[in-house]
Amino acid sequence: MSTNFQSSPQANLETLFYQQYESARRDEVVGVLLALFLGGFGAHHFYLRRTGLGILYLLFFWSPLPWVLGFIECFFMPARVREFNAAQAAGIAAALGIPLPQGWGYTIYPTARPTAAPQTAAIATLVACPRCHAANPTGARFCSSCGSAL
Repeated sequence: MSTNFQSSPQANLETLFYQQYESARRDEVVGVLLALFLGGFGAHHFYLRRTGLGILYLLFFWSPLPWVLGFIECFFMPARVREFNAAQAAGIAAALGIPLPQGWGYTIYPTARPTAAPQTAAIATLVACPRCHAANPTGARFCSSCGSAL
């Protein structure tokens, strides 16, 4: 017995979006625990792909400064992880050429800048680079990833 049903290309792209997002997203609890227990080594920065800061923490792990900063940063990690996840979602959606699915709080404009501001201040707008499909803030003139003009 075979089931024959039609699925829209948009649904397939959203499924692909969720698959890629699940592999790229980070967990807030893991970020907090890394900052709390391994913050002096910069593990929380490596976790969020901030390699430069992670290496800087590794260079000074023997001093108390990175350990104190790691403890302080554990309180800011949930917001940083949410920001990282939102940027990953925006980048994936931009690369797929689709708007973010409902409920994300961000609006993606695939190739051009929007002509009107969003109606609510809680919704941030991002512009996808036409060359590399990276997500950029609305007012950006150049892509933060590849440097091409937006």
